[in-house]
Parts: sequence; C-alpha cells; structure tokens
Amino acid sequence: MDWPRLKGAKVDAVQPRRWTRQEYEQLGELGVLGPEEHVELIGGEIVQVPPQQTRHATGVYLAQVALSAVFRAGFLVRVQLPLALGQYSEPEPDVAVVAGRPRDFVVDHPTSALLVVEIAEATLSFDRNTKASLYAAAGIPEYWIVNLVHRQLEMHREPGPMPEARFDFGYRVRTIALPGEEVALPGTTGSRVAVDELLP
Repeated sequence: MDWPRLKGAKVDAVQPRRWTRQEYEQLGELGVLGPEEHVELIGGEIVQVPPQQTRHATGVYLAQVALSAVFRAGFLVRVQLPLALGQYSEPEPDVAVVAGRPRDFVVDHPTSALLVVEIAEATLSFDRNTKASLYAAAGIPEYWIVNLVHRQLEMHREPGPMPEARFDFGYRVRTIALPGEEVALPGTTGSRVAVDELLP
C-alpha cells in the first residue's frame, strides 16, 4: 500500500539523536554504560567495538613500548584512553602520543595528539574510514594504522577538507610501510621505528 504524501512533509524530518561528550560521560557515571562495555562516542553516536583478541592486544603493547622508547620528557604515550575531540566525539585510540604531563589532564581529556595509532584487524574498515576522518577533522597531524590483516603499517598525513569523507575531512597522503622497513616518527629529529617492532 502506498501512503499518501503529506503536503510540505520532509523525508529527513526524523534524525538520530546525537549524544554530547558530557551526556556520554554521565551515562557512565549513572551505570547505564558499564565498564565492561567496549564503547566509544564517535560523531554523537555511541558505537560498540569488538573485544580485544590476543593479536590486537599484543599489537597495542608493542606500539606502546616502541613509542615510549622515543617519546619521553614532555610527552605521554597513552594507551586506550579518551581524547576529547569536540562536543560529540570521545574516541579511545589504541595508542596516542600527547604533549604534556599526566596531571595536565586531571580536569579534562587531551583535545589533540601528535600521533594516533590504531591496531586494526576486525575494525580495519572502520579505522580506515570513520576514524581517519574523525582524526583528520580534529587536526591530528599523523595517524597510523597497524594493519594486522595485511601485515603492514599505514601512515596517514596532511589532514584537510575532504567533502566525501564521513566528517568532511581526511588525510591527503597515505603511505604503506612493510616489514623490514623503518619509518620516521613525527615531531622528532631523525628518530625512526621499525615496522617489525609494531607487528605481533
């Protein structure tokens, strides 16, 4: 049965409700979102991410160790901790290199990072598209994906407007590094890390 069209009715009049960071955090405080739930706030949507598999967990640890060896005084290598990216997003990247000291973030989460790293297997498409656009929109200068599916490191640089991307921003430069290669670390003078150090 075809329903009659109402004069002046808009097809897109019904929109999903977007959650703010403040509301999202209140859901956690009230126990609506429990600590056992693997969720992140992305563009106002509460998304559920899969539980960590062993290769993913090992990749997170390897990235933390490799980056902590280089980024010392004046930087924090944060593991699966929130970034406050605007009013509607609070992702928890696997690893983020943030300028500052631990007590700088007692009141609120960092609002940016020098480098964000996601370890991707089941979430590869999400990390390549949604997460890349989100981090680019936040102006994060460099974003790495440790791709466990194809055993490679994907480096994303030069964030800028990209209308076709989820959040209207993306990275203009994407480079692939393979096992046996080394890559330069952003914000350092000549420091490099081997791709093999990042892959489980």
